[in-house]
Amino acid sequence: MPAKSKGAAPTTPRDVIPHGNGAAHVHDLGRERVTEIQRARIVAAMVEECSVRGAANVTVAHIVARAGVSRRTFYELFSDREACFLGAFDEGVARATRYVLETYDPGAPWIDRVRTALAGLLSFLDVERGTGRLLLVGSLGAGAGALEHRRRVLALMVALVEEGRAKTKVGADLPPLTAEGVVGGVLSVLHSRLLEPGMGSLLELTGPLMSMVALPYLGPAAARGEMAKPVPKAPVTARHEGNPLGELEMRLTYRTVRVLMAIAAHPGSSNRVVAEAAEVTDQGQMSKLLARLQQIGLIENSGRGVARGEPNAWTLTDKGWRVQGAIVEQTGSG
Repeated sequence: MPAKSKGAAPTTPRDVIPHGNGAAHVHDLGRERVTEIQRARIVAAMVEECSVRGAANVTVAHIVARAGVSRRTFYELFSDREACFLGAFDEGVARATRYVLETYDPGAPWIDRVRTALAGLLSFLDVERGTGRLLLVGSLGAGAGALEHRRRVLALMVALVEEGRAKTKVGADLPPLTAEGVVGGVLSVLHSRLLEPGMGSLLELTGPLMSMVALPYLGPAAARGEMAKPVPKAPVTARHEGNPLGELEMRLTYRTVRVLMAIAAHPGSSNRVVAEAAEVTDQGQMSKLLARLQQIGLIENSGRGVARGEPNAWTLTDKGWRVQGAIVEQTGSG
């Protein structure tokens, strides 16, 4: 999200700072960016629908209704429902990986690396419960393609645990299947917890789950030691909220994006200036769109407005800046 300081205009990404009257550069956002935003909303809708209905029961109609896009838009981006699920799955894995790798040290001892990776995964599941359910629960009933994607991810987890056989004296005598059993046990616990209503923080399970991992490879004393360690702090990544593009209460169209970017580039602009920068010629439509954006909390009028016969002065709210930042992040233009 662009940085803001009191008394100063918020900074904006270089690619949305306009030249001249601003219209040409805002125009450079292009329909490709809106397509990426629509894709992000469809993926977010898939995650939400899977949480509500279960992956096997989600239809394209459910997804487009929640995402606020047309069926045509859906099929321009995904060949079918399964392709959409796999897109959501792969994006969820990428997001989980960021949590895991934030503090992961490849040069640390084996047991420390496992603990760091597990704590990152649990932090991810705490913050992004819906995506976590899709990855660990929904993928089991979403078809052969989802099972194959799941298998690839589990293979990486098993490989990390399997290192314990080569790095510990006790582990050398264990069969290779041990790592699969350990990972399966951990995932079984998480699967159950993710289905519990009102469950507490999963990060608090770090000690008990690490005890399960350590026991066969390092013995009972090490397992008790893992259990006794304090609950780790969540990584910085875990302090970020979920994707705000999936939470919007309106359809994010090409025109809407251009208006948001125009206001981001011109804080304090009047209706006329925003319309010129966003290339919206119909002032009536411009007024309605600004009113709608204000209603859902993305922009605010910091001027005196028409009540005193002076121009409006539109700026992004904190929520608006989060959405604007998500647009830039989703489209790789930050």
